[in-house]
Amino acid sequence: MHVISKKKLREFSAKYSDSEPALSAWNQVARKAKWQHINDVKSLYPSTDAVGNFTVFNIRGNKYRLIVSIDYEAQVIYIKYILTHAEYGSGTWKNDPYFK
Repeated sequence: MHVISKKKLREFSAKYSDSEPALSAWNQVARKAKWQHINDVKSLYPSTDAVGNFTVFNIRGNKYRLIVSIDYEAQVIYIKYILTHAEYGSGTWKNDPYFK
């Protein structure tokens, strides 16, 4: 899969340094993946959820949430948001026009 944009991973890791190992590991796995469906994702990341048009990954023991849009046919992952648990819980990310 092609991951867009790794810059968001770097920026979040700079702000929350404890997230860096988990985000880096996720990025390495995602880049090598050939996911065709959410079930393929869940086989590696069982706690992953499909929420609206997004896929939500729990990062670092559910401390952070990585919200992406996956185009399985094009093999592209678009990183939409990386949030703390509290930010995720506020639900404002669901106002994204591509959520539904």
